[in-house]
Amino acid sequence: HETLIVAKERAEDMIDGEYEVLEELKGSDLVGLEYNPLFPYFVDSEKAFRVVSAEFVNTEDGTGIVHIAPGFGDDDFRLGQDEGLDIIRHVNIDGTFTDDVVDFAGDQAKPSDKKIVEWLASRGLVYTTKQIRHSYPHCWRCDTPLLNYATESWFVKVSEMNNDLLNTNAETRWVPESIKDGRFGNWLEGARDWSVSRSRYWGTPLPVWKSETSGDIIVVGSVAELEELTGKKVDNLHKHIVDDYVFEKDGQTYRRIPEVLDCWFESGSMPYAQQHYPFENKEKFEAGFPADFIAEGQDQTRGWFYTLHVLATTLFNKPAFKNVIVNGIVLAENGKKMSKKLKNYPDPMEVIHAYGADAVRFYLASSPVMRAENLRFKEHGVKEVSNKLIGTLNNVLSFYKLFVTGVPEEVEKEDLHALDRWVLSKLALTRNNVTKYIEEYELSSAAREIQEFVTELSQWYVRRSRDRFKGDDKDSAVAARVLYRTLSTLSQLIAPFVPFMAEHIYRGLHDRDEADSVHLTMWPTVKDLDFFDQEALDNMSTVRDLVRKALEARESAKIPVRQVLGSLVVNSPTELDSAYLEIVADEVNVQNVTWKKGSQLGVDLDVELTPELVQLGLVREVTRTVNSMRKELKLTIEDEIVLQWETEDGNAITMFEKFGKDISDKARAFKVLQGLDGAEQTGQVETEDGVIELGITKA
Repeated sequence: HETLIVAKERAEDMIDGEYEVLEELKGSDLVGLEYNPLFPYFVDSEKAFRVVSAEFVNTEDGTGIVHIAPGFGDDDFRLGQDEGLDIIRHVNIDGTFTDDVVDFAGDQAKPSDKKIVEWLASRGLVYTTKQIRHSYPHCWRCDTPLLNYATESWFVKVSEMNNDLLNTNAETRWVPESIKDGRFGNWLEGARDWSVSRSRYWGTPLPVWKSETSGDIIVVGSVAELEELTGKKVDNLHKHIVDDYVFEKDGQTYRRIPEVLDCWFESGSMPYAQQHYPFENKEKFEAGFPADFIAEGQDQTRGWFYTLHVLATTLFNKPAFKNVIVNGIVLAENGKKMSKKLKNYPDPMEVIHAYGADAVRFYLASSPVMRAENLRFKEHGVKEVSNKLIGTLNNVLSFYKLFVTGVPEEVEKEDLHALDRWVLSKLALTRNNVTKYIEEYELSSAAREIQEFVTELSQWYVRRSRDRFKGDDKDSAVAARVLYRTLSTLSQLIAPFVPFMAEHIYRGLHDRDEADSVHLTMWPTVKDLDFFDQEALDNMSTVRDLVRKALEARESAKIPVRQVLGSLVVNSPTELDSAYLEIVADEVNVQNVTWKKGSQLGVDLDVELTPELVQLGLVREVTRTVNSMRKELKLTIEDEIVLQWETEDGNAITMFEKFGKDISDKARAFKVLQGLDGAEQTGQVETEDGVIELGITKA
């Protein structure tokens, strides 16, 4: 019979066969008891072999009792420190057992698992064996298993500075704000002493010289001080050089200790090291410290952000930076870490060549990664930005340049169309919001404002204003000036996000004798955008809601938008003037729109079709088809055509007789002929009673 001590919850899994419970104990009943070790090594250690309590022990697997090695693990080390346990290092720094472990001396520790189990079994010390799968640290480059190894180190006593660290952190703006008192603040509250020494060859040598006899220490504060102590010229501070600087003082010989600085200490010293402060550049350093802004990944809350903060607080009782954006991690599309080895992400240069650097930049700037959230990088997302933002901006600029040359003249406010008043007000509002978000370092929110405005500029203002640009009257000149001003200001707003596109727009609008670059202009101010009409914004919002309701009514009646309808009555609490009602009429494709006061928005759409309305619907469909044919022939807006048609549908014939002039004007056809002989491009429109065959030829 054997007497075993296991956690109650683990007995069924750990004990083979039947068993009898002799006694139930609390874990606390075992704390302090000493036990006989399985191995005959280090048995003289008074504090090594006794039971202690730890929060990291659980009953999810194993026996509920865990062996610890304070010299080989972070949790174990801290527990050993708290309990006053001996730190026994029975493995050398090269991973082999020391000579004290006589049965395995010189063997590599990790590959010896099987050999150790066999040794225990041969002495009757194994109850059962099994293989388990668990996480274990490996070198991220070569996959070699790693060993957590306790060594003597030099520390910065951060644990005595927690309150100061929290106080200076309160002066910093964190984006997202949750990092400030969350991930970073929690880390500061529990900050442990910082080990700043490393046993490496490359690195900044720790400037500590130690007496060979008394152990007395001198910390050298400058090259000048080292030259004074050694009596030698010092012009190289690399380890293999500086280690040879030995000096005598008060009858004692001092040699430099072998360690180098933790590279994070150097990173945290960046504000001072870059200016060679305090040895020179005092005014330059003080002018730029604390830094106005920094940005890095969320993993740097325990890296660069932390070391910057610790050193600045220690040295100056100030934060090292005033504002910080914490980025999330950009992952592969499958959610795993990007890896050169796995090749699980697209080549960045190929993505840039395919879609442009602006598209990649805006994709990242508008993503959750700007708010410390992880991002699964999707090339499709970059393509979408290229189409929706870059492509849309290009199209709007091309449209503008198609109709406008030079810089349009200023116009009077009273000449502005309802669409002009709306887009200028929307531009001013977007400018204010983008400025506000940038000043608050909320870059993803600013980017979304830009995308929303670009979409509305294209899909609402430009689309609704197309016919205005085709004229040569005052309204056309007003539209040209408004779009010029809008694009000019927009090029400034988008410059931080899509710098190449911003420059392309700016140079496409301005003469070269003006500012050389959009990036040399001043940020647009409220004064620059002196037009703002809240009523125009409200009215246009009402218009769009009414349009949506009317289109829903069309859909319910199964009447396509291309079919003209007779009348629409709109209800709203406030009256809409004729300019807004005309927009509703054009969008819904009705002949007449009237306003009626109502407590809520509503529409009453007349869906009855007369022969004339059917003909007008055909006019719109023929015009749309002809314009598509013009595109296929790659004709410009200025190219005129000969339009030819042929049909046996009597209603369609009547339509050409009555509305041929309208079709000619809308399709830029200087002649409309019956018959298709010689047509360069053909198409057709289906009617209820047949087909209209169409043909066009460049005039």
